[in-house]
Amino acid sequence: MRILGIESSCDDTAAAVVDDGRMLVSSERLSSAMVQRRFGGVVPEVAAREHTMSVLPVVEQALAAAGTDPSELDAVAVTRGPGLLGALLIGVTFAKAVAQAWDVPVVGVHHLEAHLYANALTAPIQFPALGLIVSGGHTSLIRWEGHGQLRILGATRDDAAGEALDKGARLLGLPYPGGPEIERLALTAPAEARWRLPVARLGPETLDFSFSGLKTATEELSRRAPQDKASIARALEEAVVEALVKNLARAYARFPVGHVYLAGGVTANRRLQDAVREWGEHAGAAVHHPPVWLCTDNAAMVAAAGYYRYQRGCTMGQNEGPRTPWSLNEVGQEAGWHVDGLR
Repeated sequence: MRILGIESSCDDTAAAVVDDGRMLVSSERLSSAMVQRRFGGVVPEVAAREHTMSVLPVVEQALAAAGTDPSELDAVAVTRGPGLLGALLIGVTFAKAVAQAWDVPVVGVHHLEAHLYANALTAPIQFPALGLIVSGGHTSLIRWEGHGQLRILGATRDDAAGEALDKGARLLGLPYPGGPEIERLALTAPAEARWRLPVARLGPETLDFSFSGLKTATEELSRRAPQDKASIARALEEAVVEALVKNLARAYARFPVGHVYLAGGVTANRRLQDAVREWGEHAGAAVHHPPVWLCTDNAAMVAAAGYYRYQRGCTMGQNEGPRTPWSLNEVGQEAGWHVDGLR
């Protein structure tokens, strides 16, 4: 089954062709990051305008690179949510229009579920598993029992990990997007850590995250030591990594599984990958993460997730549009999966 995927949830317009949910045929992307850099972050109206101009060219590029005619497609998968409403609307409207013209179904994909399925493009997903999704707008721990069988174990109560990194980058005078800039600067810090930033602990029973206090602490430290940018970047990175790994370890203690999947743009961070891998070796869990280019927003993951949603009969009607907010728990409910005691 050949599926065209379309992604437009934030500042990247992307299209890809994937066979049977696993075999990548083509992947193209146009980013508005350089345009957004002038504003120090994503401006929703600017993102929507850029998607309007980019979605047709990027889809044409993906089809051409795949050597695929629309008549060879079995479905169009598109990010339906969550994300920026205006940006999602461009992608969903375009997907529904071309799918109607090509007489194929449209599959609305959950953006975070798609991030998990980026792992399927390198090797088959092995269940049961835990998923750690870390991006600019989301930080979530997931229990993943099968296709469509997901439950949130923990999520951020305020700011996401990626937001903390982006805010830290702005405080240090680094350009958008901030996560990769923090990582590069942290690598230049002295071997001996000069600073330590706080890691929020929300109580023994919860697996939730909180990064708002870390943002505040980073701001205070940047005022106290404005010349020590590299050490502050390292302290910020270490605090984020520590919070993520500690909660992952707590989740594993409750739900020991054989496999852990990393997903989302922040998981491209090498320090995070190394820390989770070290934990996995000690705990006896196999840790998986996509290559860097599949960690950030892309349409290949949308097409991959779309394949499995299509198998479950999750297609969009003509009167359905973007869906934001949209909890991953609702994806599990769609599949008829209910587990008592899980949020």
